[in-house]
Amino acid sequence: MTREERQLREAIIAKCRWMNASGLNQGTSGNISARYKDRMLITPSATPYDAMKPEMIAAMPLDRDDGSWDGPLKPSTEWRFHLDIMRGRPDVGGVVHTHSTYATVLAIARKPIPACHYMMAAFGGNDIRCAGYARYGTAELSELALAALEGRNGCLLANHGMIAVGANLDKAMWLAVELETIARQYYLSLALGSPQILSEVEIADTAKGFSTYGLQQPEGSKSKVSRPKPGRAAASAKAAARQRVEKKRSRT
Repeated sequence: MTREERQLREAIIAKCRWMNASGLNQGTSGNISARYKDRMLITPSATPYDAMKPEMIAAMPLDRDDGSWDGPLKPSTEWRFHLDIMRGRPDVGGVVHTHSTYATVLAIARKPIPACHYMMAAFGGNDIRCAGYARYGTAELSELALAALEGRNGCLLANHGMIAVGANLDKAMWLAVELETIARQYYLSLALGSPQILSEVEIADTAKGFSTYGLQQPEGSKSKVSRPKPGRAAASAKAAARQRVEKKRSRT
């Protein structure tokens, strides 16, 4: 295992632990995958996140769809839709699946989420669709999920939960949090009655500014901040100290 692959496996585990600690997921019901070269790395089935080690992450070849894997533990029972998304969406590098409360409540009611908030633009369209119901882990569920994700970065799964996808693991988790947030806001606005929905034009206009929205640039690509040179900083500090002493003397 290369250092790069180990770091990605560690990142998957860290994201799992974070989504449980934040309340985005409960128990081991969620699962996360990431693209690594010609394989998909995915959390193992029924393994508590606190006990998970990088070596336990299952690796599945992207050029096969028969469920074969490498690793000491079976991949998540939801490996099929993770793998089908990775195979069908070259733009996707990370997939997050959770049973987050508000997204799942709307999925139980089989209510797609309309453009109730401008953040909907981050998902690539005017709504978040709700895929029809099929039993977990089945090819039928995978087909329904892929259809609901057509042109979108997130969807609900009827009577089940939600999926968020992104160019990488960080982006996928960011969108998972946004999806649950919009679901909560929509749910609460329904309680008030008659929420106002944004138009396609308004969402399209917002989307224009979303190409870099949501995540900071990597540290190495940030523009350099102008800072005083150490010598000048020390001279300025000494001058300020002298001024304070002189001011104090003038008062005595």
